[in-house]
Amino acid sequence: MRALLQPAFILHRRPYLNTSLLLEAFSREHGRLGLVARGAMASRSRLKGLLQPFAPLLLSWSGAGELATLTVAEEAGRPLALPPNRVLPGLYANELLVRLLPRLDSQPSLFDAYERLLAELAAASAEEPALRRFEKTLLDHLGYGLNLEREADSGTPIVAEEHYRYVLDRGPLAAAGAQAGVPISGRSLLALRDGDLSDPALLAEIKRLTRAALAEQLRGQALKTRALYRVKRDAKPD
Repeated sequence: MRALLQPAFILHRRPYLNTSLLLEAFSREHGRLGLVARGAMASRSRLKGLLQPFAPLLLSWSGAGELATLTVAEEAGRPLALPPNRVLPGLYANELLVRLLPRLDSQPSLFDAYERLLAELAAASAEEPALRRFEKTLLDHLGYGLNLEREADSGTPIVAEEHYRYVLDRGPLAAAGAQAGVPISGRSLLALRDGDLSDPALLAEIKRLTRAALAEQLRGQALKTRALYRVKRDAKPD
């Protein structure tokens, strides 16, 4: 039983029975957990508009195992008002956490990274740098961090002017001697290492790498938000 209120975000919600909700929540101290919010969709429930994605909350719950019961929910600050064009990137991050994080595995520094991501999506002029930094951090916390420092076979430091192919179970290899892997420049590897993603010319390479690494962890699971991105892209006028 969790008597104390815990900082948390709602990652996903769906109707349950007549007036309840099934929630996937991400708490700072207890990681990802499944919750039942009983009566949350009843007409007079104060929880109806409270249990929304991207809103910082304080939650308490009872019970153990895969599904606990929400007992208390309170606002923990002003909700982050993501612009309409940033809601989909936020949902993408939420889906990654739901698909990849084990339940009840405390990840306070990843929780902090998620808070930073939402703040950047709400305020920054571009979404891509924030998403790529978050993807890198998520891979680190899953135990599959990218080798961005040295060439995999020789141990030679990555050189900005060189070109590599990143083999996911090994690391970056000199492009001249490798056929497989994700092509990427040394400049892009170092930029991702340092978190300095201000150069738009590098972002396409970095995105290919982080997406390939995440696909390996997703093990064939298709992300619904990726499909929505494709629909949005195809709907743009020529």
